Amino acid sequence: MSATNGAPDASHPRGQKAADKATEKNSVRVSVPMIGTVTLPPAENLAFLGGIALLTALEVIEWPVAVALAAGHALATRTHNKIVQDFGKALEEA
Repeated sequence: MSATNGAPDASHPRGQKAADKATEKNSVRVSVPMIGTVTLPPAENLAFLGGIALLTALEVIEWPVAVALAAGHALATRTHNKIVQDFGKALEEA
């Protein structure tokens, strides 16, 4: 909504704005000198990936299993974010 007349902001539709906000809320941005801003996954995802790394380092699981778990988790997370974006676009068109 625009601040002046209460009408929806045409440059950023409400549904897309909600989807963007939900996606950004679930990520962490870190400013790294000489690299710039790096977007990290949510803390829950970092904990999961850290657990996989720890189990691999302790040789509880083999590295190919760790790679498969991390890849599957990344794909599931990407699919979830895509669903949120598509939902925002559907709200925008409604």
